[in-house]
Amino acid sequence: MSTPQKRAVSPPAPPSSEVLPDGVTRRSTLKWMTLAWVGFAAATGAGLTASLRFLFPNVLFEPPTRFKGGDPGTYAFGVDERWKAKYRVWIVRNTDSMYALVARCTHLGCTPNWLQAQNKFKCPCHGSGYYMSGVNFEGPTPRPLERAEIALSPDDGQLVVDTAVRFLYERGQWSDPKAFVKMT
Repeated sequence: MSTPQKRAVSPPAPPSSEVLPDGVTRRSTLKWMTLAWVGFAAATGAGLTASLRFLFPNVLFEPPTRFKGGDPGTYAFGVDERWKAKYRVWIVRNTDSMYALVARCTHLGCTPNWLQAQNKFKCPCHGSGYYMSGVNFEGPTPRPLERAEIALSPDDGQLVVDTAVRFLYERGQWSDPKAFVKMT
């Protein structure tokens, strides 16, 4: 008679490798849950960052709208372009007055150029033309240039220009005493 031999019994598999009926293991479930939480945390962080961005808006640094233009006696007859680059303003002197024209085409806002030889302002964008007075005469521009407020400072007699205050020709505002300085 032969003696019965013992069979080796393998130990049970650890619970993490247990396969569920649909073929998903606990390990793969934990991996996907971790990935989902990382994605949720990233989306929450991005949303919070975007929300905090509104507390720090972009700031546009522009020159002040009011500036001193100097002594009126330093201006020759005609168009003076010394304030065009910084304030987008021309100061024009004729025989009896001085006024400040805003250097912005009324068609689409481009900065016109003063053409001394042709005695006119010409917009480089679409060809609008303006007389030295600011009145339009050619091109697609719908109306004359705007004037800025100009006055003499009571303290020192210098010109003070405020580009925030505008005067429109078509509304009859060019005859307003703040739209020009009378020269004597």
